[in-house]
Amino acid sequence: MVERTPGNALIVAHGSPSDPEGPEDVMRALARSVASHLPGWSVAGATLAAPGALKAAVAGLGPGCDPGPLLVYPHFMSDGWFVSDELPRRLAAAGSGAHRVVPAFGMDSAVQRLCLERAAEAAVAHPPGSVAVMLAAHGSPSDPRPSAAARAAATVIAGSGRFREVLTGFVDEAPYLAEAARASAPALCLPFFAGRAGHVEGDLPEALAEAEFPGRMLDPIGTDPAVPEIIAAALMRAA
Repeated sequence: MVERTPGNALIVAHGSPSDPEGPEDVMRALARSVASHLPGWSVAGATLAAPGALKAAVAGLGPGCDPGPLLVYPHFMSDGWFVSDELPRRLAAAGSGAHRVVPAFGMDSAVQRLCLERAAEAAVAHPPGSVAVMLAAHGSPSDPRPSAAARAAATVIAGSGRFREVLTGFVDEAPYLAEAARASAPALCLPFFAGRAGHVEGDLPEALAEAEFPGRMLDPIGTDPAVPEIIAAALMRAA
């Protein structure tokens, strides 16, 4: 349990335009879990994809805690276009008033360390230095920030010296997923994604099958049980 500092916070994710309600339910549950680590806080969750969800969440929270503004936590893997440009526009349209967007989930050093911990746990049955890790991420052909966030996490994993090699593969830029997944055994794939929907359930398994990836895919890092406490700690720092 972290130290009490009452405030208002909104956790925002991209969501899924083709299935808006599923990710919306996930975000509401995440907000409840984060709130359990922040006594006295009001915490809501919403996605950008669900029509009206952001506006409803902002209205439900009201203004930030005096003297601070509403804290907005992007449950995104980088500070790319959605976080730096689209999220502020959507917040203004939702009538958020005074707010402050804190650093995105995937840029937190605690998340980078969590990636290392989960990879190390998954490789524990193998001799040190024998396992390859592929960090699978979204990337962007026009914005270097998403791939930079993934590579920062990969650097932390590689810096531990516990793995034979650490690779990065992307949905939207080279090296693409299927190319990076052509590793030799033993190997692990760690999805550097905030949730399960979309690429994690579709593109990633298809790419691993195409490459005949010689290992297993772990859960997306954004769905890890440690995530609510990491988010709560980030909000406390921001407050």
